[in-house]
Amino acid sequence: MKYAFETDKGLKRSINQDSCNAFALDPETVFAVVCDGMGGASAGEIASSIAVETISERVHSGWRDGISDDSIRNLMLTSLTAANINVYDYSLTHPGCRGMGTTVVAVVLRGDRGITAHAGDSRAYLLTDHLIPVTKDHSFVQNLVDQGKISVEEAKTHPQRNYITRALGVDEYIDIDFNTFALDKGSKVLICSDGLYNFVSEADITSVLLSGDENAAKQLISMANNNGGGDNITAVIISQN
Repeated sequence: MKYAFETDKGLKRSINQDSCNAFALDPETVFAVVCDGMGGASAGEIASSIAVETISERVHSGWRDGISDDSIRNLMLTSLTAANINVYDYSLTHPGCRGMGTTVVAVVLRGDRGITAHAGDSRAYLLTDHLIPVTKDHSFVQNLVDQGKISVEEAKTHPQRNYITRALGVDEYIDIDFNTFALDKGSKVLICSDGLYNFVSEADITSVLLSGDENAAKQLISMANNNGGGDNITAVIISQN
């Protein structure tokens, strides 16, 4: 598998509160994570950095040959739970960071399948011949969509679309959602922060990913900036050979 990642502060923010990482766990397996921090001053940047570092270290140290899918989910759960505790504890001991938190979306891709773990509104997408959302946002507007009160299109411009209902580090405990999906030869997986999908349409994301451009992550970030760049932007792309 091939992977590439890029992050950018965008055009309107003075600091990048997104963090990301991606690395191979073995010749057939890639792990990736994106976190979008929230909090005053630099607190969001601290939250996302702590989360990415904790999760990456835990997944890397806990990986072993022949690990089962159930054990992968358990490893991801313990890694994200540890990150939640680390962010939460840091906020308690640093007054300027009280209330900070971060979204998280993490993925393990191995062979013909992938597993995601997430909390918040950072997303994972699967590309075959079209773009398929793998995760569902934990957000106020997603709840309205699920209740049939607004449409998906209305959610995109709703004034409270940035209000998330779940995040790492805000509370002592965190609920994590998992998804398992099949990977076909040539499939691609994108994980990203809302600074990408709020400024680049799914049609344009699909077009870039289908193009096979090795600089697709950079291209997506450039497109988000060209469309306003109103938030931090992060994209990780993993390609099945």
